[in-house]
Amino acid sequence: MLRALSQFWRLLKLCISGPRGKMGIAFFVAIVVLDFVGIATSIRLVHWNGDFYGALEAMNGSEAIRQVGVFFLIVAANVCIHLIGLYLRKMLQMRWRRTLTQGALDIWLNNRAYWHLANSADSMSNPQSQPVDNPDQRIADDCKFFIEKVLSEALDLIGRVAGLFSYIVLLWSLASFPLSLAFIGLPWDVPNYMVWAAFLYVALCSLLVHFLGYPLKGLLVEQQRREANFRFALARLRLNYDEVAMSAGERAERGVFNSRFDAIIANWRRLINRDLILSCFTFPYSSTVLRVPLFVALPGYLAGHVAFGGLMSLSMAFSNVVTSLSWFVFSYRDLSDLVAASSRLDDFLEAAKAAGRTGRRIAQHDSSDGVLGLKGLALETPQGTVMLNIPDFAITRGEAVWLSGASGLGKTTLIKTLAGLWPHGSGEVFTPSASMIVLPQRPYFPIGDIHDALAYPRDKQDFGAEDLDIALAKVGLGELADVEFGRSDTMAAHGLSGGEQQRLALGRLLVHRPQWALLDEPTSGLDIAAETELLCILRRELPDTTFIIVAHRPPQGLGSLRHITLDPGASPASLLHPDLQPA
Repeated sequence: MLRALSQFWRLLKLCISGPRGKMGIAFFVAIVVLDFVGIATSIRLVHWNGDFYGALEAMNGSEAIRQVGVFFLIVAANVCIHLIGLYLRKMLQMRWRRTLTQGALDIWLNNRAYWHLANSADSMSNPQSQPVDNPDQRIADDCKFFIEKVLSEALDLIGRVAGLFSYIVLLWSLASFPLSLAFIGLPWDVPNYMVWAAFLYVALCSLLVHFLGYPLKGLLVEQQRREANFRFALARLRLNYDEVAMSAGERAERGVFNSRFDAIIANWRRLINRDLILSCFTFPYSSTVLRVPLFVALPGYLAGHVAFGGLMSLSMAFSNVVTSLSWFVFSYRDLSDLVAASSRLDDFLEAAKAAGRTGRRIAQHDSSDGVLGLKGLALETPQGTVMLNIPDFAITRGEAVWLSGASGLGKTTLIKTLAGLWPHGSGEVFTPSASMIVLPQRPYFPIGDIHDALAYPRDKQDFGAEDLDIALAKVGLGELADVEFGRSDTMAAHGLSGGEQQRLALGRLLVHRPQWALLDEPTSGLDIAAETELLCILRRELPDTTFIIVAHRPPQGLGSLRHITLDPGASPASLLHPDLQPA
């Protein structure tokens, strides 16, 4: 319980942070005030019951008709209060959802926490870095669900607690007569017995509901995880439709889909069985809770303590007390959903915070002389296994450097280290204070048109459309101005081959004109002639740019090329080969 409350509090602090979140507090207060006004109209309705049924008992037609008019006035007031409150709730819901979502995105993106989460160590070696499944679902679905549920349940609870005191005072005044226990042989009278009966009745029912429903939270968390895993499998097919189709992999993919959907069904059965067990009590309870008060009040009516109109008022007052106290019973299923969602979301955010604080054993320094240098660098896996020891070397401005080595050696990891991303290892990296672009082995293109892809990670509005078109033409993509990315079900690079995607990625260099370019297999999808042409253009357009290229074959077209071979089995002196090759 304490853990759940601490999770609620951490998430609520995110909701009310910032100007938008604090303005939401004003909305919240206004909604609560409206709820209090609604309580007052409900109490007036209790008194109306006594007046109306009293008029009927006295056969007073004119008073009964007047009470009908009063009834419609009370209903009209309730409708206005409800509609205004509903509108404010929806406004508050979107305001706090926006604040919570932005806070979650900040935590996920800050210090590249998303990357550290995806590349974290196993939980046995580093529990704080345990991978979190489906972060997209946490941000998109759980933020929305948490706000919806917490507002619904919190406002409902506040309204019930506030109303409860009013209803208890009302019930206490209406049920001032005692209950004699002589019918069971005891010489005692219980004063205001209906008030005590309400508390005892609801307390016993709440304990029973918790006993029947406590497994729901774990089942709901597991159901969300399995649903997300199924959606992820479907999304992978969308992202890799070409590869699956060319491999005739439909049967294998269908097997994965069936397996994950079967897991959903298996947990769903356990969930509905538990729901059925819980409903065996809650449904009869909700069906009888409005009638039980009448039965409890009957002894007072039969003993002549109240008239018929008083009986109806007493019954309604008791019913209001019981329904207010029964918030836990009525909301148990929703509370289980809320606890499950807040647990998933809070665990994700805490893991992301921890990932963003991932310590670096590889020291990153600014280079005072504008040279990129390595000193005593050793690269390790997240589990601490040494991948590659790299000798000390320096790369000066304007060089073209080819890094080669066996597959799986750690060349891409070295590029990540030079970019300041890889934290695992030891040694020092000295990085010049200059503009730098890193092109990964698999090009990434954001949602948008080809100009958005070319300008990434900056906005295309930062560059002139004509300059972007010129860059496209220089890399041989001048006829592809209508290509769009990520705006259909495939989320892929529409109509572009692997080589065209690499051309587009290299076109970014012509647009951004960086002083340093770190390229991982940038021309693996091109033939030697196309590679030579492209790299010649890059060197001509960017004569002062330093190119550091990971490739299995010597890049052609950059002019003088410095070759560094990475080989963990060789001695440090033989790892560096500064031989020059003609363009």
